[in-house]
Amino acid sequence: MKLNENSLIEGKRVVLVPYKVDHVMKYHEWMQSTELQTLTASEPLTLDEEYDMQQSWWTDENKCTFIVLEKDKWVDSKNSEIDCMCGDVNLFFNSQDDNSTAEIEIMIAENSCRGKGFGKEALLLMMNYGIQELKVRTYTAKIGCQNENSLALFKKIGFTQVCQKQLLQS
Repeated sequence: MKLNENSLIEGKRVVLVPYKVDHVMKYHEWMQSTELQTLTASEPLTLDEEYDMQQSWWTDENKCTFIVLEKDKWVDSKNSEIDCMCGDVNLFFNSQDDNSTAEIEIMIAENSCRGKGFGKEALLLMMNYGIQELKVRTYTAKIGCQNENSLALFKKIGFTQVCQKQLLQS
C-alpha cells in the first residue's frame, strides 16, 4: 500500500516502517525457516518471487505492511535498518464491500525478540494506525491452532475466538 510509504510509527520498544525493497533479503532469510513457515502458514519462495511479492504488496491498496524494528537497536546510529529488523505486521482488506474490516497479522521472526512484548506493541500500533489512517473499525485474525503464542497474544489484547476450522489430511 503506497499510502504508508512515508509513515514511521514509533513505540516504546518497536518502530514500524514500510516494507521496502531493502528489507527483502532479510525477510527472505527469515522465511526459509520451517518453523516460521508453519507458524505463518506460508510456502517458501525463491528470492525473485520474494522481490515480486514485495512489489505487489507495495502497489496493492488492499494490503498494508510494516517491518517491525527493534527500537533500542534502531536509535543507535551504528545499526542499519536491516540490522534492526525483527518481524512484520500486516493488514489485509479482504472484503470488497466493507473497507472498515481488516485482517491483521504479526510475525516476530527473530528468536531474540520474542517474549519481550514486541509483538503486542506492534499489533497495537498497527491497529491504531488502521483506525486513525485507514478508518478500520473491526479486526479479524486467522491463527493456526498450533500457534499457541499468537493465540495467547491476541486473546490478551481482547480478541475472541469465533470459530475453529480443522484441516483435513489425506
